[in-house]
Amino acid sequence: MTTPTNQTQLNSSIGGTKKVYHWNFLDKQYRVIYETVGDGSPVLLLPAFSTVSSRSEMKSIANLLATQYQVTVLDWLGFGESQCPSVDYNPALFEQLLGDFVKSVFNSSLILIAAGHASGYAVKFVQNNPDIISQLILIAPTWQGPLRVMGLPDGVRNGVKNLVRSPFIGQGLYYLNTTPSFLHLMYKRHVYVDESKLTPEFIAQKHQITSKEGARYAPAAFVTGAIDPVADREEFLQLLDSISIPVLIILAENAPPKSKTEMEAMAELQQVQTVQLRGTLGIYEEYPEAVTKAIQNFLIT
Repeated sequence: MTTPTNQTQLNSSIGGTKKVYHWNFLDKQYRVIYETVGDGSPVLLLPAFSTVSSRSEMKSIANLLATQYQVTVLDWLGFGESQCPSVDYNPALFEQLLGDFVKSVFNSSLILIAAGHASGYAVKFVQNNPDIISQLILIAPTWQGPLRVMGLPDGVRNGVKNLVRSPFIGQGLYYLNTTPSFLHLMYKRHVYVDESKLTPEFIAQKHQITSKEGARYAPAAFVTGAIDPVADREEFLQLLDSISIPVLIILAENAPPKSKTEMEAMAELQQVQTVQLRGTLGIYEEYPEAVTKAIQNFLIT
């Protein structure tokens, strides 16, 4: 792994080395936070997009894998500790960010692990860069933002996105959708299986992520489907089917019905290996030991 000159080293937060990747995009520079832990062959972990998306969700998996690999975890632009500018968040932006980041930080082939909504970006990257990624793991992969899953038409979803981005009404709407009680409800319904794990301390940590200046812009794009990496299931399956490297899909047994249907459609492709584990959309954070074991079994085959 290299340490490019456009990076600044910071204090560690999850037991590794935390750095800033200064990303140049459309004549502007943005701060993207990432962290590296362990030694060995390189692994890149991509957290799922969500209102509370953060590399901290991948902490346990990163540390479990770090006994054998050098693991890097990224905070997407607009999420986690990365800068949250009021830019137009769209698929082209995140595709460019992932490509620039990988080519800047890594100097050899690597293993790519993506969770949730980040899976589509990982699949696209592999298709466009077949010589860079040696193995691909998708954890509870999805491709639709929540309002798209609900069936809201494009015009309505775009209107909601613009409303949340507005200075005053948007702040109020974002506040109502990120209160501790609302976050607890969402985690209980879609993200965690065991409600006893949703302690006040846990929810407070998630709520803190939403309190950062500019934190509403990227989540508004995610929730409304503006950063969906593909247009429909068929496009996702065609992308996945075009990949020639080994692929593992970890299915979440307790995922919401519509999300589970998408995962099962991916699992039907002949060239992918699949494992089904207890958990829902936050399986990588709630059950990291089982997920990591499945990853390790796949990597050594």
